[in-house]
Amino acid sequence: MSTLELYNAGVSTCSQRVRFVLAQKGLAYTDKRIHLEKGEHLTPEYLAINPNGLLPALVHDGRAIVDSSVINEYLEEVFPEVALIPKKPYERAQMRAWVQYLDEVMTPAIRYPSFQKFFGGGLRAMSSEQREAFANRLPLRKHFALEIGSEGFPQKKLDDAMERIQQSLQRMETALKKNQWISHIDLTLADIAMMPSIVRLEDLGLASLWADMPNIAGWYARLQKLPAFAQAYSPGSRLGIGAN
Repeated sequence: MSTLELYNAGVSTCSQRVRFVLAQKGLAYTDKRIHLEKGEHLTPEYLAINPNGLLPALVHDGRAIVDSSVINEYLEEVFPEVALIPKKPYERAQMRAWVQYLDEVMTPAIRYPSFQKFFGGGLRAMSSEQREAFANRLPLRKHFALEIGSEGFPQKKLDDAMERIQQSLQRMETALKKNQWISHIDLTLADIAMMPSIVRLEDLGLASLWADMPNIAGWYARLQKLPAFAQAYSPGSRLGIGAN
């Protein structure tokens, strides 16, 4: 019998993507929660599963798959009964282009306001020597951690991030003029890739960014009605800043 284990954290946006897909597909899995505040993602045991030291990681029948976009494509290939990828090659390509864009633009940009307002307190309290020692433990996010100073990020970094976020929202609003979902008439992995960024913006008190974008507002309302949304955002998964 096939076994699935998901190493994830409640507030990890990439973990939220995979939890949604597992729920939407109705797949049972063992929920292996990693406590980021305790540094459990940097232990030798977890790094043996995911040498990137990032979440989530999926273990399927003893074999690890890492990176949320890769995991979601893998789940689609292995468990295709509830489809989250279009059937036609061109439509699949459009969906994947959206996921790639979000992975390169929106998802990295969201880290800046997230760490500025919520996650970065510990780093700001460190001396420069302590911060460098901590950053040296991070396989992939060393330089990001070193951008944080005692007052957080330089203003230009925050401004640049907000510019990328606004560009992503504008593209999304335009795309939703064609269909009720981002890249297709049906829900796809493109919507699931965008979902955590919209939720995070709301939690950070930045929902006003799409106040004049009715297509995004409608998309978000539809998404929240899906049972998988509640399962992806179980208690402890939201920041609580600016959230209703």
